[in-house]
Amino acid sequence: MTLRFCITSSLANCLALDRKLKMPTIYVINPNSTEAVTVAIDEALAPLRSNDGPEIECLTLAEGPPGIESQRDVDSVIAPLLKRTAALENHAAAFVIACFSDPGLHSLREQSARAVFGIAECGVLTALSIAQRFGVIAILPASIPRHLRYFGAMGITARLAGELAINVGVVDLANEDLTLSRMTDCGRTLRDVHGADVIVMGCAGMTKYRPILEAALDIPVVEPTQAAVTLAIGRVRLGGAAKTFGGVP
Repeated sequence: MTLRFCITSSLANCLALDRKLKMPTIYVINPNSTEAVTVAIDEALAPLRSNDGPEIECLTLAEGPPGIESQRDVDSVIAPLLKRTAALENHAAAFVIACFSDPGLHSLREQSARAVFGIAECGVLTALSIAQRFGVIAILPASIPRHLRYFGAMGITARLAGELAINVGVVDLANEDLTLSRMTDCGRTLRDVHGADVIVMGCAGMTKYRPILEAALDIPVVEPTQAAVTLAIGRVRLGGAAKTFGGVP
């Protein structure tokens, strides 16, 4: 290896690193502390990454519970989420809250001058752009009333075909045979009995099952973190990363 090659290679690496550091970054925050969920989210976002950015960085909120499975869990992560995102503010192009309860969504929109996306809101809005009636697959029965309150606040319950739970907690979603079997059963019931034309996966921990589930059901399946990051990329690339709602940045 020649000295010239080494210098050229080092310079190229330095330029690439400098470019990466300067590139706007979308921070995708997993509010639970299960690192495996963050890894699965990161892998699912691979098709959305491009050389000309923005960067997409997935982070785990270490202070969160292993899974967000109750309103109490939702409320408990808001303060640490706001603290974590405040530290990232100067480097962020946008934030994505990767939990289907959208914890702290409106608080973060108040705090940050950046665009903020919640995966539940984005997942449902994406589904409504695909078909008339959407169904949701939740992890636990207790999740459903919380989601219904949110859908009511969004004003979209008239287009909700139904929501069914697979009765599997966040940590146990790693059991692929059990999870996929139950998701498929719920999806078929939502499609055949409730009349859903599109399915929304109601937990970020379900991310890796989207392609298999969509093939099994033969109707569109929306993975909400992919939906939220897609919207965030469009906002950033069009120069709209600054907040345009809730007051002046």
